Amino acid sequence: MNTYEYAVLRVVPRVDRGEQMNAGVLVYCRQRDYLGSRVHLDLDRLRALDPAADPVAIAWALQAAADVCTADPGAGAAGREVLGSRFRWLTAPRSTVVQPGPVHTGLTADPDAEADRLLALLVLPL
Repeated sequence: MNTYEYAVLRVVPRVDRGEQMNAGVLVYCRQRDYLGSRVHLDLDRLRALDPAADPVAIAWALQAAADVCTADPGAGAAGREVLGSRFRWLTAPRSTVVQPGPVHTGLTADPDAEADRLLALLVLPL
């Protein structure tokens, strides 16, 4: 078993109201040299929180986080950092529409499967 860290990506369409919805997970496992993400933007939930929210811009911000995880060439300087630094950068507090939740830890034999499990447990509709 390996230790891993994870954080939920939250969408806060109106920061002034503080209402939020889970829209993704970030998973980092140093022992396995793994940094991954899973995202899912539930448009019905988003519209319920803020009918004026821009789903395209929010989806772009979520994808940008995923790009940093995979070192996509479009991820900029953050995507060229070592995995641990990328995870810390992604989980640093910010007051934007897409915000990371607190970092939690766990044990897993397969961090990629754990990312799928966390997405189903914490993000996807029941």
